[in-house]
Amino acid sequence: MLRQALVALGLLFVIVNLRVGWQILSWWRRRGDVVLAWPPPKPPFYAINLAIGVMLGVLLFVTAYLVPRPATSLFGVSMMFLYYGYLLPLSTRIRRGLYQDGIWTDSGFMRYVDIGGLTWKGSQTLILASRQKTVGRRLTVPGPHLGEVRRVLREKIGSHAIAFDEGPGLHLGTRDTRESA
Repeated sequence: MLRQALVALGLLFVIVNLRVGWQILSWWRRRGDVVLAWPPPKPPFYAINLAIGVMLGVLLFVTAYLVPRPATSLFGVSMMFLYYGYLLPLSTRIRRGLYQDGIWTDSGFMRYVDIGGLTWKGSQTLILASRQKTVGRRLTVPGPHLGEVRRVLREKIGSHAIAFDEGPGLHLGTRDTRESA
């Protein structure tokens, strides 16, 4: 029963690892095209996640070398170790902000041509609406960068890199779109 649970967890973590790994590679390719970016805050319980990674590494070593087990027992533990030991710490290095061809939000990258609307929630949270889907993404902007972010967004709107109210998607209202930046 435990072996099947570890295989199931391993399969789940393969999907998570591929998704996070793709984000890291995508950022790695774009990191030279930064216009304005800042490091994200550490995720909640970051130290606990790192401790889980260390414990999984020890468990993987003990299971693989001291108490030999079949490969199916190691699969789930190794996939969890890959996530907690490597991919999670690397993903915290992805700098949020404005790039040449899009915006890296708190949940991933959105190209300027995919943005169908944007608005500010509060004073420091930018909400981006997708043009193709009814999905919104959030970007928390640190106080010292607010003015520069607004200026760059106005330039992108003025040059029509961000075109509002076109196509399907979530529209945030009918007003002068330059006021949204």
